[in-house]
Amino acid sequence: MQISKTLGFSLSFFLCIIVNQLGNSQDISGTDLLERAIQFHDKEGNWKKFKGKLAITMNTPNSSDRHSILFMDLPAEYFKSTVRKDNNTIESILVKDSCLLKLNGSTVISKKYRDSLRITCDRAKMMKNYYTYLYGLPMKLKDPGTIIAPEVRKKSFKGTEYLVLKVNYDEEVGKDTWYFYFDPLTYAMEVYQFFHDESKNDGEYILLDDILEVNGIKMPKTRAWYYNKNDKYLGTDILTKGSAL
Repeated sequence: MQISKTLGFSLSFFLCIIVNQLGNSQDISGTDLLERAIQFHDKEGNWKKFKGKLAITMNTPNSSDRHSILFMDLPAEYFKSTVRKDNNTIESILVKDSCLLKLNGSTVISKKYRDSLRITCDRAKMMKNYYTYLYGLPMKLKDPGTIIAPEVRKKSFKGTEYLVLKVNYDEEVGKDTWYFYFDPLTYAMEVYQFFHDESKNDGEYILLDDILEVNGIKMPKTRAWYYNKNDKYLGTDILTKGSAL
């Protein structure tokens, strides 16, 4: 009987702690939640000085895998990507305002291949922004032009409770509306979602799974992409390896 009472008290005490933590988490502001998430993912503030190599495999339905190796030196404004798909390897090197493109090791690329494989400096810059944004989250939410909603919402998504941060951008930065879903106890980022026009339920959501630590930063290892409107699966990015430069 005494053991039963002790276990009952311990369980009740434990549940009270969890409830209090969940309750207190609702009182934090959007900027507070972001700071706690950054503390989880990048406690030492390493992202702003990131120099690393990432190996990423992308699986998409009815298509061959795409293998990318990224080299990023953020302080030097250096970004290099080597992308291999089927029988072609596309290399892009961006250093500040300069751009160098290669197809299968050659800088001489015919218009036919530039068009069909979308080998342009504009696309190289877009992919740089894409990768530095996604792998720099949630730290990138402190970039200029980011508008953090002051209110933190609690929401269930796919059966799991999250703290949700709404983010918009200044018009010259971006027009999409984003929602970031964080674990209410650890503040780990586990889902994000964007809409071009939220009233139409367009855009996509991305489920994050597992963590790979690179240069002291906890990066999501797997990102699975789906349409918001019908839950159609689009593909999965897998961070297979990460290391310092």
